[in-house]
Amino acid sequence: MNSNDTTNLNATSPSSASSTSQALVGVIMGSRNDWDTMSAACEMLSQLQVPFEKSVVSAHRTPQRMFEYAQSARSRGLRIIIAGAGGAAHLPGMVASETILPVIGVPIQSRALQGLDSLLSIVQMPGGIPVATMSIGKAGAKNAGILAARMLAMSDEELASRVEAFVQKQHDDVIAGADLSDV
Repeated sequence: MNSNDTTNLNATSPSSASSTSQALVGVIMGSRNDWDTMSAACEMLSQLQVPFEKSVVSAHRTPQRMFEYAQSARSRGLRIIIAGAGGAAHLPGMVASETILPVIGVPIQSRALQGLDSLLSIVQMPGGIPVATMSIGKAGAKNAGILAARMLAMSDEELASRVEAFVQKQHDDVIAGADLSDV
């Protein structure tokens, strides 16, 4: 598909929630080409069993779709939006300007400046339009999924337990690999 695709990438995967669960997180990206990066956010949401939807919503090529998405997100039950964009990367900021929901921005690594342009476009927001900006690329997308889960876990004890188990597993994995006597 080309970069101006506005196709829904199929909301709420079965591993993230049952098909009847209401999506709590919207994962959007400027083009289908960004899926390679943004899939890391969806993988974390699935792993932590957070219901989500995912879609292509371009700030530049489909601005009306972007406005409608942002303006309807809260009434549709979303509680957080994760928005990934590369280059000029206006999607997270523009979405944040049209909703009161928290927006987490993920800079997509670009060819020209390795994502620095994306990072600067997302992080330099005017006062009053907050975007929580992650690091560039897949690590940033993964962290966006974790951050969204942590935010939702503040009012969901079952999710808090899953997040705590994830953190403990990371700790245990490091400890298990700490002994280097065999190398």
